Amino acid sequence: MPRFSSLAEWLFWLETLHPRKIDLGLERVARVAANMQLLTPGYGVITVAGTNGKGSSVAMLESILSSAGYRTACYRSPHLLRYNERIRIAGEDVDDAALCAAFVSVESARDGTSLTYFEFGTLAALNLFSQSVLDIAILEVGMGGRLDAVNIVDADAALVTSIDLDHSAWLGTDREAIGHEKAGIFRAGRPAVCSDPEPPDSVYRQAQTVTADWYAPGCGFDWTATERGWSWRSAGKVFHDLPLPALPGKHQLQNAAGVLMVLTALADRFPLRRTAIEQGLATVALTGRCQILPGTIETILDVAHNPGAAKQLALFLRDREVRGRTRMVLGMLADKDVAGFTAVLSPVVDEWYLATLPGERGLSGMDLQQLISTRDGIGTTQLFQEVASAYEKARADANDGDRVVVCGSFLTVAKALACHV
Repeated sequence: MPRFSSLAEWLFWLETLHPRKIDLGLERVARVAANMQLLTPGYGVITVAGTNGKGSSVAMLESILSSAGYRTACYRSPHLLRYNERIRIAGEDVDDAALCAAFVSVESARDGTSLTYFEFGTLAALNLFSQSVLDIAILEVGMGGRLDAVNIVDADAALVTSIDLDHSAWLGTDREAIGHEKAGIFRAGRPAVCSDPEPPDSVYRQAQTVTADWYAPGCGFDWTATERGWSWRSAGKVFHDLPLPALPGKHQLQNAAGVLMVLTALADRFPLRRTAIEQGLATVALTGRCQILPGTIETILDVAHNPGAAKQLALFLRDREVRGRTRMVLGMLADKDVAGFTAVLSPVVDEWYLATLPGERGLSGMDLQQLISTRDGIGTTQLFQEVASAYEKARADANDGDRVVVCGSFLTVAKALACHV
């Protein structure tokens, strides 16, 4: 068995362990989880799937439950600056030593079973959770849902956020097919919540097929914006004038509404006072979601990387007035809908700083330019070999009243964030 002295060495080795970076399916990972006795956790579990809004919903669930005094754990992906961000216990990222010990446990138990990077990390997270005293864990699906590694655990409640076209090579080429994959996290007799205001029929059909308890906007819960915040209602509960979520963007109300439905459905086991909901919404934080960095030149970081997320970012930028020009630093992966993504953002962008992303999936700045330059009104473009150079040039070019926006990928935002560390 390999013995590494640092987390970096473990992570490098994990990249080489399986022949494919993405290999959806539960048989291999469930077999190792059974060896480790991880399939029947002694704490509550909420699983969150969806195309957009997963990270925000996980953060709100954690914030509200923690505010209520519950001891929480979170597993989410991808990370921005440190792998440790993926696994949180009691509101804190786990440290390197704990992660390395968990990796040793997984390696000891896999008995030659080949695991992907994500599968190995998922088992490490569940191992760490099993060794902690927890009330509830929130698991974010990496891709899809039905065949994603986190789905080896039966969730006490499942949440599917907004559904859009992404990862089509693995999940399908339309919302119905993708919705079916996302809804694979539903379980019989347990709450199945969808916060998408217009969910594909396949999501509801899957809830019916497994006889889950179905909740969706207009079918079990609803919400409205008010002068002093927003109000939320279900068949048995009403909250008037709640504070807006601290995460920027009007679309966060949609995510928050789904979160409240999940928590209401679990209220017999995890009761909540209104004060905990208010505190959790008011203090929730999540890096890289319409995140505004302070400074003389406003900088906005957003991990949006598909057309649905681009629509929300465009609305946010329109609502946030700017006196000068909007300078967009963009880096994307090759399996993304670059044309669709940039078409949505073009009306709110004046200058494009197109950066090459590293790795076999990364697009070059020149590739980006070719994919977006065929349409009128795209604005001027500059090409860069790396995100840091594009970001620094955009900031250097910016005048008083301009803003710099960074988006297109978690990798792009991470590279920009690293410039501030």
